[in-house]
Formats: sequence, C-alpha cells, structure tokens
Amino acid sequence: MRIVYMGTPDFAVEPLRQLLDNGYNVVGIITMPDKAIGRHHDTLQPSPVKKFYLEQHLEEKGIKLLQPEKLKDEAFLEDLRSLQADLQIVVAFRMLPEVVWAMPPKGTFNLHTALLPQYRGAAPMNWAIINGDKETGVTTFFLDHDIDTGRIIMQSRTPIHETDNVEDIHDRLMMMGSELVLKTVCAIEEGTAESVPQEQFLTDEPLRHAPKIFKETCQIDWTAGLENVYNFVRGLSPYPAAWSALVFPDGRRQDVKVFKTTKEQTSVSPELQPGSVVADGKSFKVVVPDGYIVVDELQVAGKKRMATADFLRGARIPDGTRFE
Repeated sequence: MRIVYMGTPDFAVEPLRQLLDNGYNVVGIITMPDKAIGRHHDTLQPSPVKKFYLEQHLEEKGIKLLQPEKLKDEAFLEDLRSLQADLQIVVAFRMLPEVVWAMPPKGTFNLHTALLPQYRGAAPMNWAIINGDKETGVTTFFLDHDIDTGRIIMQSRTPIHETDNVEDIHDRLMMMGSELVLKTVCAIEEGTAESVPQEQFLTDEPLRHAPKIFKETCQIDWTAGLENVYNFVRGLSPYPAAWSALVFPDGRRQDVKVFKTTKEQTSVSPELQPGSVVADGKSFKVVVPDGYIVVDELQVAGKKRMATADFLRGARIPDGTRFE
C-alpha cells in the first residue's frame, strides 16, 4: 500500500518514524515550505518533518518531499498524483482541499488530539486542560468536507492528571497517536477498518470547541476563581504561555508570563481585589476570589523563564502591586 504522509511540527515526526520503522511503504512526504526567520528574514528554517527527512536520508530511499505553497496549485497536484498513493495520512498539517483529500482510493485520514466530536478545532490539547477535563485522547478519522467532522476510525484515551500541563499531554498524545496511526493503517490495509459517523459519539454533554489561540486569549482573568486560573495556566504552559500585566504603585507596567502555579484555597480579605499581589521576598501569590494562586515559575519580558524565588532575589515587589 503506497502512503503519502503530511505533517509539519515535532508532533508529526514520531508517527512518521513509526511508519517507516514498521516497514510501511511511505512514498511521499508533504510538509510546509521553509520558514523565513532572523532579524531580516534572510534565513530559511525547515520544518521538523523536513529536518527528519534530511537526517534520515529519505531521498536516498526513494521517498519524495513536497513543500507546496498552495495546495490547489496544479504543479503540486500533478506531483501528488504521480505518487499514486493508495492512502494519505495527515498529522498536524493544514486544512486540505477536496481535490487533495479525495485523491487516494483508500481515502485520507487525520490524527486529531482529542476525543472527537469534542474539541474540533486548532488547539484541542490546550482547551481540554483549560476547561478542567479529566480525560483526553487521540482520534483517527477520515477527512470530509467540514473540519474535524469525518467518520471516526479509532480512538485511544488517557487521563489528564491534576498537575499535567500541555507539554505533558503533548508528549503523551504524540506517543499514543503514533500507535493509533499504526493500528489504523494496519486495519485499512487488511480491510478490517470500520468507520462510524461522529453523531454516534454524541452524548448529553454539550460539545466544546478548540479555536485557535492568540495572545489576547492567553491573558489571565484573576476574577475567574482558583480552579479556573490554575487550569488556565497549565493549559497554556509552556507554550504559548498565560500572561498578565504586573502594575506597580508608581504606574510602571511589566508583562509577565506565568508557567507554573499552585493553589491555596482560603478565605481572602474583602479589601484585597482579585489580581492583588502578596509578596514576602521569597515567593508571591495573587489574590483570586476564593484564595491565592501561588506563582512558582514565571518569565518577565526580556528575561529567561525562572523560579519565582530567583526572580525575587533581583526584584522588589512593593505593597500595592497588582496583576491586571
């Protein structure tokens, strides 16, 4: 069975590695064009999937690499047709037009980092933690006309632990997803794969979505309550990272990313408004309506990520300082 694999970030490298290590016939790899980086955008950086392709000398094994700017470009489509794929696999790539996903006779399936139909969208791992879910997983499904709505082939589940952040979940789902991709390919090749409409997975639980995350999405709302703020921080840690503006009594402002916190549930003086900072020189905590968020790791604009204790050795937090 001839396979074309599509993916770009680190998450997409491990499933590709597993397919190759298990002897599957990958004939082509599609990834994003090299990204211009540097102060003058004069350096091109290949995607992690392309780096893997080059490091493993996959060209010498007859595997073709394509990096289309536009997926409807006729030159790219002709190159894709020439690969004569029986099956296409998508892992963290981009939205495909029908002319691409409908091309192979056995279809195109995607690996999604959530238990569909929950968390359709661009950032499912983040939103599952932000929303305080206790479980997540991975899903393989066939692509169709609408985003993340195709027929489900297989799923695997894993708990979300109280202290997990999105990096923990990313790494766990990457390994689980690699195994699920292999199982899905094996079933398709053997003709035993059964896919079912997502409607069969619907329950009384309302559908939650996973929209793309922007900088403004990541600003902490200190009025949201202890559990919500705690989950918000770990759902964005280490990337793109929750943040808040630290405002000093003299009016100075400093953006601060917050990476790790602990909860201190207690009654709070009504005189202390949410976002007020209570510091003692070794640690500091932030007032929320039902307690304190203790900030354990942070990053001040222009500095490296550090433990709060290290930050406080070189910084003075006067009374009246607050986050907003």
